[in-house]
Amino acid sequence: MISALTHVGRLARANYVFAREGVLSLVDPAPLPLPAQFGLRAAKLIARPTNDSQAGRISAALTRLGPTYVKLGQFLATRPDVVGIAIARDLESLQDRMPAFPQAEAVMTVERAFGRPIDQIYASFGNAIAAASIAQVHRAQVTTPDGLRQVAVKVLRPGIERRFRIDQDAFAFAAEKAESLSAEARRLRLVETAETLRRSMALEMDLRLEAAALSEMAENTKDDPDFRVPAVDWDRTTKEVLTLEWIDGIHLSNHAALLAKGFDLKELARAVIQSFLRHAL
Repeated sequence: MISALTHVGRLARANYVFAREGVLSLVDPAPLPLPAQFGLRAAKLIARPTNDSQAGRISAALTRLGPTYVKLGQFLATRPDVVGIAIARDLESLQDRMPAFPQAEAVMTVERAFGRPIDQIYASFGNAIAAASIAQVHRAQVTTPDGLRQVAVKVLRPGIERRFRIDQDAFAFAAEKAESLSAEARRLRLVETAETLRRSMALEMDLRLEAAALSEMAENTKDDPDFRVPAVDWDRTTKEVLTLEWIDGIHLSNHAALLAKGFDLKELARAVIQSFLRHAL
């Protein structure tokens, strides 16, 4: 009973944020039972004025609710059958929307993972350059016989496993209740969706698994032209910390920057498609 009340409380907070960001006002109340219709009308009264698109409102609400909900949004981006094609596409922008956690906490996580001061692990350890729902990335340097080498260091968010576990229990609770009340929810298989999210998150919480996948991919593609996987620094990799070779790059969507660097976009497109087909087949 206490567990159920905890889930209800967390879901109530989420509903308040969705209402405040105007997300619930996007829901068609017609097919819903009368109590739910009344709730949606009440939600419109507290919605803040905004010119954001539907997806913009959803993204704002998910970001405000924290890492677990951002990850849920990313997951729903792969389920246009649930949220619609337009919203699914816009939810893809949630990939790097989370604020970074403090540098001191990142240093503490690294030192705890290796059991020694950070200056004995890295020659330098810079501030976060990108932050997502599960981890953030720092630019660092390591000392080698040939001098300093640039590396990228991915660090898990402190307490993220516990937070995900609590929020995912609430998702599962909500999915079970929805399927018990709605044939549409059963058609969308919300319980199965919640369980799939839980399993995928469990894998992402151990950065050693990501490192192993990278190393396997590097071995499998070592003879592929136009493709290279960043090398894993296994001596500086644990469950909570992943250290990789640093590679400067340009996002594929930034056509102007690619052209400024002298890339042939047609040739680049060919390389991307050929690499995808080799990996898929």
